[in-house]
Amino acid sequence: VQLQASGGGLVQPGGSLRLSCAASRRMSGSYALGWFRQAPGKDREFVAAIRYSGHTYYGDSVKGRFAISRDNAKNTVYLQMNSLKPEDTAIYYCAADESLILSSIRLWEQYDYWGQGTQVTVSS
Repeated sequence: VQLQASGGGLVQPGGSLRLSCAASRRMSGSYALGWFRQAPGKDREFVAAIRYSGHTYYGDSVKGRFAISRDNAKNTVYLQMNSLKPEDTAIYYCAADESLILSSIRLWEQYDYWGQGTQVTVSS
């Protein structure tokens, strides 16, 4: 599976952005689609994920501000980011896996497929 992320950019604090990640084909099995981010000098951090069942999961730092969704017809997952803060600045990566168990959903090492990353900068 090839993943293509887009939608990053520069936004002021308090603003919003929507990231998109298009997959080259429909996902199968007990799949999960996720977003991770990595700021300079920091470890890769779990942001959000959505499973084949439609259940969603969020990292503590983005809960209540970000929302993950999917369009199965377009093989695309979205990350709506609201109330952005400077600490949200990072490269955002989408990821996918077709046999991910629930206990691994926040672990970037467990995802098989990765997009190229898109830069999000929150600054005034």
